Amino acid sequence: MIRIVIAEDQRMLLGALASLLDLEEDMKVVGKASNGEDAVRLVHLHKPDICIMDIEMPRMSGLEAAEELKGSGCKVMILTTFARAGYFERAIKSGASGYLLKDSPSEELADSIRSIMTGRRIYATELVDDAYGNENPLTEREKEVLLLIADGKNTKDIASELYLTNGTVRNYISVILDKLGVSNRVEAITRFKEKGWFK
Repeated sequence: MIRIVIAEDQRMLLGALASLLDLEEDMKVVGKASNGEDAVRLVHLHKPDICIMDIEMPRMSGLEAAEELKGSGCKVMILTTFARAGYFERAIKSGASGYLLKDSPSEELADSIRSIMTGRRIYATELVDDAYGNENPLTEREKEVLLLIADGKNTKDIASELYLTNGTVRNYISVILDKLGVSNRVEAITRFKEKGWFK
C-alpha cells in the first residue's frame, strides 16, 4: 500500500485529490495539509511513502517544505499550476522525484506515483523542454543590477552600491532589456519573475 500525504491550500482541490487517490486499490491518503509547515509535520508523524505538494502555500511554500524533507525517506512530488523553469530547477535541487502540472489527466497522477515508488523520476515534458532550452540569460552582475532595480533603486543608487559609473549601469540595463526581449525595467522584472529566476 502506497501511503500518501497531500499538501494543497485550496480546500476543494485537496478533498478532490484525496478522494481520487483513495479510489486506487494500492493507495491510501494518510494526511492532508493546507500549508507547507503542516505538510512537514504530517510527514514526520505518519511516515508516508510520498508527499504530493503544491508550491504556493501559506506559512511555508512547497519548495521550502521539499527542501526540509530532503533525506527524510519520504519522496516528494510537486503538483502545481506553475510551469516555471526557476521553480522546476529548485524542485530538482530539493530532490523532488516528480513535478506535474495540475492540468495533467487524473490517471496520470496515480501512474506517476507508482512510477516514482519504483525509483523513477517523473517530470512534465513541457518543463523539461523549458528548463533546458530556457536558461537564465543574465550574467551574475546583470542579475545583481536587476535585483536592485526590483528593490526600487534608480541608476544613481545602483551605481553607488556596485561602485560603477552611471553610464556603466545604463549599459547593463540596456543589455538586460535586450536579453530579456522587453522594452522597460518593469517588464524586465515581470519577465524575470514569470520565469521563476528570482531566487
